[in-house]
Amino acid sequence: MRRFYMLDIDLTNNKKETIDVTDLFKEWLGGTGVATKLLVDSCSPDIDPFAPEAPVIFAIGPLNNMFPVITKTVCLFKSPLTGNLGESHAGGRLGLSLYEAGYHVLRIKGKAKEPSYIVVKNDQVEVKQAYSLKGMSALATERVLRDREHGIGKRSIVRIGPAGERLSPIACAIVDSSRHFGRLGLGGVLGSKNIKALIISGNKYWRLIDRKLYNSLYHRIYKQVVESEAMAKYHDLGTAMNVVPLSIINGLPTRNFSQGFFEGADKISGEAFAEKHLAQQIACAGCQIGCIHMATFREAFDKKHHMYKTIKVSYDHELIFSWGSNLSIDSTETILKLLQIVEKQGWDAISMGGTLAWATDAFQHGVISEKHTLGEVLKFGDGETYLRVLTKIARSENEFYSDLEKGADFCARKYGATENSIVFGKNEAPGYVTGINAFLGYATGVRHSHLDSAGYSIDQKIASNPAPFEEQINSLYNEAIWRMVFNSLVGCLFARKIYDKETVLEALKSVGIEGWNSKSIDEIGHKIHGLKYKFKLDNGFSFDKLTLPEKLTNVYTTTGKLSKEAFRKGVELYRSLVEKDLELV
Repeated sequence: MRRFYMLDIDLTNNKKETIDVTDLFKEWLGGTGVATKLLVDSCSPDIDPFAPEAPVIFAIGPLNNMFPVITKTVCLFKSPLTGNLGESHAGGRLGLSLYEAGYHVLRIKGKAKEPSYIVVKNDQVEVKQAYSLKGMSALATERVLRDREHGIGKRSIVRIGPAGERLSPIACAIVDSSRHFGRLGLGGVLGSKNIKALIISGNKYWRLIDRKLYNSLYHRIYKQVVESEAMAKYHDLGTAMNVVPLSIINGLPTRNFSQGFFEGADKISGEAFAEKHLAQQIACAGCQIGCIHMATFREAFDKKHHMYKTIKVSYDHELIFSWGSNLSIDSTETILKLLQIVEKQGWDAISMGGTLAWATDAFQHGVISEKHTLGEVLKFGDGETYLRVLTKIARSENEFYSDLEKGADFCARKYGATENSIVFGKNEAPGYVTGINAFLGYATGVRHSHLDSAGYSIDQKIASNPAPFEEQINSLYNEAIWRMVFNSLVGCLFARKIYDKETVLEALKSVGIEGWNSKSIDEIGHKIHGLKYKFKLDNGFSFDKLTLPEKLTNVYTTTGKLSKEAFRKGVELYRSLVEKDLELV
């Protein structure tokens, strides 16, 4: 029988323990299911997200690193941004490194007595002081640790930037070259624990029980992945291919969600980035797609003597929307320069971009003034000003700039212009203004993300093939339930249609994991969904508080204009479905 283990690290007491969590995997499948159960059991509502007692739980699934594109790691924590469920997913080498180290779960509790980083090499676990890394950019931190620490197998380095050290609730954790636990503030939580970085490596492997069955299934899935037209698109232009098509259908957020069409979309399209800047397409460990697009731009460090450095930055649709159309910037190079600062500081790019969009709107409407901005005049399209503003935020030059790294919801409540704060559940909205299902997905999703239930996809379908409203909500809900299952395997969502229920059951069986069938897979999706909502509700989330930002009622989306009444009806319909799942836990 397969056995699963958790590495449990108590930073306060300097204790490390390996715990058998096989029974949790039997009941909760793995990944987000297991991690959610551990979070619920070890983080009571009275624990502050930045308290030493608040756990950080990294987890992979039972198929990680054994099948194509099952490559992600999920992290569960209490979010300092929302006060309830914190969940983020990242690729890179971390999933493989955890697997090779012999762990399917890593839980971190407590607080180190000094700035530290954690090193895991198979059964060897050390917490080392990191005074020399304090205040260092996330990019420099990786370079230093890669030289300093020599691992085995495929090392993975997770680290935070200065924003995490400042306990920003929109700080992220960066994984390896260009992947992120981006949303909901994991960087700040790690910073509160005095943890600058984690380095994971190992050389352990599971033995295959039925090689013939496994090989046959692996090659079938591999063929589907490499021959899929959708997968080819992700490798070619990546998600940046969405920029122009979304703008054409009024689905690309522009100037803080003022409209869905951006007149400069062709200048910041996937094609434009590829032609001007694309230098490399790389993949997460165990993935055949290679969807990570790395751009380069040159920056002079000694103009007099014509001396330049070449800087490499990753880009995708969400980053282009956040720092392009939503700020009305149509220069690819300016977007990359902004992203470089964001990456160094370790902010979540969507949240910081959304917060600057709110600040620009607030400035233009007279809610904030040059007194707040220290003389900076915020206006859409002014990339040079945004570059200076990011530097001022990083330096905490005054109270207003310190507040900007606390997110758009915090700032709007403190300074005003809440109608221009485009947040759902306190989380800044992602890059789709396609219609009501997108916004309902952001609002009702367990992590308030477009990745919870893909409402933007439903909007695009009903634009040409209308469906009853209740049917739309059911589609949103059913997608969310299946993602509970798929995220417990911790696969890349690009491959979610390849891994249908039958394929998942075959895969589990082929690596010796018994006990799952069609009925139990369906049931665990609902159970995990209910458990996540239980944690959210216990920690202050309320369906009654979900609102459609006033500004969005005036925007013409892919499916037309929206009303608060329709939004409220959708929330109530979704709540009725969630209540059934809550009965299971």
